[in-house]
Amino acid sequence: MLARGAGKSSFVKQRILIVDDEPDVVELVKFNLTQAGFAVETAEDGSEALLKARSLAPDLILLDVMIPELDGLEVCKLLRNDSKTAGIPIFMLTAKAAEIDRVLGLELGADDYITKPFSPRELVLRIRKRLERAEAPASNGGKLLFGDLSIDVTKHVVTVKKKLVELTATEFRLLVTLIKRRGHVQSRDALLRDVWEYDKMIDTRTVDTHMRRLREKLGSAGIKYLDTVRGVGYRFVDK
Repeated sequence: MLARGAGKSSFVKQRILIVDDEPDVVELVKFNLTQAGFAVETAEDGSEALLKARSLAPDLILLDVMIPELDGLEVCKLLRNDSKTAGIPIFMLTAKAAEIDRVLGLELGADDYITKPFSPRELVLRIRKRLERAEAPASNGGKLLFGDLSIDVTKHVVTVKKKLVELTATEFRLLVTLIKRRGHVQSRDALLRDVWEYDKMIDTRTVDTHMRRLREKLGSAGIKYLDTVRGVGYRFVDK
C-alpha cells in the first residue's frame, strides 16, 4: 500500500473532503484550506460523504461526528472497511465535551481528531503536516523481518504469516517508529511528538487507542512484539 500522495505532481492540488452539515463551519474551513492551496470538496451527510470519498479519492477527510443519515462514526467505520478508502487519512471533528466520540473515532480508525471550537490556523498546520508525512519517502528503506512479521517500509506493506495486514498510515508509522527504537521504551508523550508531530501534549489515550488497534490487527505478532510498560509507555521487543 503506497503512501497517499506519493508520486503526485507538485502542480496538482491536494484534495480535502469536508463532511459537516453546519454551513458556517464548512465556509470557515473551506476558506482557510483554499487559501492554503488545497482543493476542497464538501458533503453534508453520511451518504454523500461515502459517495464522494469513493469517487474522488481525497487526500484527507475532515469528518464531523454529528451529521445526518449516517453519523461520522459509522462513516469512518465503513471507509476503513472499504479497500478503496481504507488508506485515506481521517480527521474527526467533535464537540469539545464529547470525549466518548473521540475515543470511538480513534478505535474505528480515525487518524486524529479536532475539537470544536478550533483554530483554523492549527487545523491547516495539522493537515499539512499529516500530508507531508504521507508524501515523504521512507527514511528506513527495505524490508524488516521478525519471525512471521514482515514490514516493507518503502511500499508500506505489512504481513503476518504472509497474510496482508491493512494498517492506516498512522498505525504504520507507529509500528515503524517502535521497530526503529526496538528494545527501548517510548513514552506516550514521545510517541505523540514523533508519530503525530504534536508540539503540545494532548490526551495520551490517542496513543493507547492506536496501540490497541495495532495489536488487534497484528494478532499473534502484536502480542509477541508489542510490549506495554505499565505507567511508562510502549516498546517493540525482538524476542
